[in-house]
Amino acid sequence: MQSATEIAPDMPALATETLRVSGLSLARGGIELVRDFSLELAPGDAVLMSGPNGTGKTTLLRALAGFIRPDAGEIRFGDLPPGEAAADYLGWLGHADGLKHNETPRSALRFWADLTGQSRKAILPLMRGMAVESLIDRPASRLSRGQQRRTALVRVALSNRPIWLLDEPAGPLDGGGRARLAALVAWHRARGGSVIAATHQLLDWPEAKRIDLGAHR
Repeated sequence: MQSATEIAPDMPALATETLRVSGLSLARGGIELVRDFSLELAPGDAVLMSGPNGTGKTTLLRALAGFIRPDAGEIRFGDLPPGEAAADYLGWLGHADGLKHNETPRSALRFWADLTGQSRKAILPLMRGMAVESLIDRPASRLSRGQQRRTALVRVALSNRPIWLLDEPAGPLDGGGRARLAALVAWHRARGGSVIAATHQLLDWPEAKRIDLGAHR
């Protein structure tokens, strides 16, 4: 396996930024999920959020991404709110992998590179990092769930955005896939990127801060 510094050495430098969250409260259907949540995520940091189903992990990530408004509190990426920061600072991975049924990874990743203004030359190195380069021309319908997830993680990395918000990134991954994910996250953090991941998996990311959202209700 490639070392963290060798995954895609020629990608341009990240425009790093600090995420600050203060006094955040979130409710859904009249039920309070998160109360008075605060966090500072500096370049190079990683946060692993855990908690039983219904504690608000996905809701919190969606608020940080600007998809929903919090009931109270403030979110800032440097001086910008989420809606203004997303295009430049946020890499998002939800439960869906974003691959069309008959679309190949080559087509999907070329589209994403062009959309985010990144060089297509980074596609193959990143796919090698996630061990899916041999699948580049296989339709998504013929990829396993783990292979689709690995390809989706390549998409996030390819965007070259400094702050990754990942919802259950390791859900369908086997042991090898989780190791590849850990290496990809280490590479991102070594470049000054940062990561927040909601997870039920026991992920071993060095010096990652662990937050139990059950404590913020």
